[in-house]
Order: sequence, then C-alpha cells, then structure tokens
Amino acid sequence: WAAFPVWLALITFGLTEFFARYPGFTETVYSQTIFPVIASVLTFFNKWVSFSLDDAFYVLLAVFILTIILLTVFGKIKLKRFLLLLIQSLAVCYALFYWFWGFNYYRSNLNERLSVARSKPDSAEFVRVLKDLIVQTNQSYCTFDNISKPEIARLVESSYQKNANFLKLKYPQGVRAAKPITFSSFFAKASIAGYYGPFFSEIHLNDHLLMIEYPQVLAHESAHQFGVTSEAEANFYSWLVCSRSTSKHLQYSARISTLSYFLPQAKRLHNFPDLVRQINKPVIHDIREIQQHWEDLRNEKIDKVAGKVNDVYLKTNKVKRGIEDYFGVVQFVMDFETDTLAMKKAVNRSNQ
Repeated sequence: WAAFPVWLALITFGLTEFFARYPGFTETVYSQTIFPVIASVLTFFNKWVSFSLDDAFYVLLAVFILTIILLTVFGKIKLKRFLLLLIQSLAVCYALFYWFWGFNYYRSNLNERLSVARSKPDSAEFVRVLKDLIVQTNQSYCTFDNISKPEIARLVESSYQKNANFLKLKYPQGVRAAKPITFSSFFAKASIAGYYGPFFSEIHLNDHLLMIEYPQVLAHESAHQFGVTSEAEANFYSWLVCSRSTSKHLQYSARISTLSYFLPQAKRLHNFPDLVRQINKPVIHDIREIQQHWEDLRNEKIDKVAGKVNDVYLKTNKVKRGIEDYFGVVQFVMDFETDTLAMKKAVNRSNQ
C-alpha cells in the first residue's frame, strides 16, 4: 500500500500523455461524461461550507509538510520515512488534481468544440469588431450602485443556463456558489482577482474586486468550474455569457473587460488615437479606475513571482503561451464575430 500513491501518480501521468494525443477522446470520455459527475459530487459537499475547502486543504498540506520537516530535523522520524511521506503526499495531490479537473487541459479546443471557424489576421476586420465593441460598451454603460452580488450571481447563472447548448455544457453540472479568497489581500498584491479550486470544485473571488468587475470575473471562474481550463477560453465564455445577458450590468462588465484586451493590440494601428476617442468619457474613467485600483493594491515583487509561477504552471499543462493565454480572448472574439454561422447557432440554441 505504501507504493499505491506513486503508482496512481504514474498512471495519471500516463493518462495525461494519452489524453494530450487524443483530445477528441478526452472531450467525449472525460470532459463530457466523467467530469460533470465529479463536479456535481464535489459541489454537493462544498455548498454546505461557507469557507474555502480548497484554501483549508492547502493550509493543512503546508502544515503537514512543515511538521514532517521539523520532525526529521529533530530526529523524531528518519529521513527515509520523511521522503516516503513527502512523495506519497505529492503523488496523491498530483493524481487528485488531474482526476478532479486537470484532464480538461487536454480536451478539444474551443474552435472545434463550438464549431467556430478560426479567422485569419485582417486589420480591417479587427477594426470593425473593435468599433462594434466600443459602441456596445458605450451603450451598456451603467453604474453598479443598485445591484447586489447575489443578484449578479443569479443573472450569470441564468445566462449560462440559456447559452449552455451552444457552449457545449452539461448544465447544471453542480452548484456554483462563489466563496471569498481566504487571503484576499495577499492575492490582491499578486493582481489575482479570482481562481478556481480544483480539489473541491470551488469558485473563489477576491474581496477587493470592484463591483464593475464582479460579473465578468464570476462568469470567468464559473467557466473553469464547467471544465474550461484555458484562460482565453474562460474569458470568451465570460464575454459571451455576460454580453448576451439581458442585464446591462453583465453586458458592461464583460465588454469593458474585453475592451481592455483589444486596446493593447490596437496600439499598432495608425488610427488608434481616433478609436480611443470613440470611447465615451465615463467608460474611459471606469477603465482607468480599475487599472488604478489594482495598481494601488499590487506588490511588484509578489506580482512578478506569482506571474512566473502561473506561467510555468500553464506551460506544464501544455498551454504553450503560458500567462499570455489570457490575451487569446481577442482571437476567440474575432473568430466568433467573423463566423456568421456560429453567431446564428448561438442565437438559435439559446432560444431552445
């Protein structure tokens, strides 16, 4: 039995290599069949607890490792025993991560999954989509003084249910109840607005989130709970779900976030200043307020370390672009907005 965790980890590693080679198989067998059951079971248990079980798990794991280190240093346990306990613990964590969620890294990509054609680089089309996004963002502008977080959560959930067919989701796939990050202030220093906890299928949102950000980040982390691992894909799901909601609050939150990904790529255009001038002043004010809010919370050293850790983590799971994957939402929005057939499917399936 002592070797069981190691064998389980080796089998899991073998499956990651197999799933990576056959994404269609991964999509059908794991992402669409096994994972929805796992997510439903995990959320059934975590919904009864108000605090983060994932955070508690990480703390207990850290305490356990520190304890066996100290016991080894003071001669209470032998080095061989220490190494065995450490390897067993890490092996179990590795296996649980992939079985509970991580195999989704090797599923079919968004274009294949949603039958959206990949668009070719075209400056004219890029400008068209960006102009449309600016107009839509201006039109959906609103304040967040008269809406609560529970109401936002209800609206996000409703829109996910409405768009589940097009997004190829096994709705409801458990319960989505956002929990606060236990160490929100520390994570804010690393510019982390939210994260998904794979061990208990939990959505975590930073207490320092501005209300204007809340719908988009909630929808993004909800996408992860639905088995969407790519950050770019989660951003796309968030954009589509929120922008197609009847709520202006959801629309505005998603569009201003997506606009922040488009504008850096638009700087190379000769008419960039003209495009920026088309953004209404209240929207510009909100963009600057969000940027300044996180800049005030950010700790440069912590942020850089967190960024490097996240980059390595993503690349380890075969996300080639690493942390730059977040900006891939621009490509996905371009793909969708230039694929007329996909747009019609999205409308038709949301009405079913």
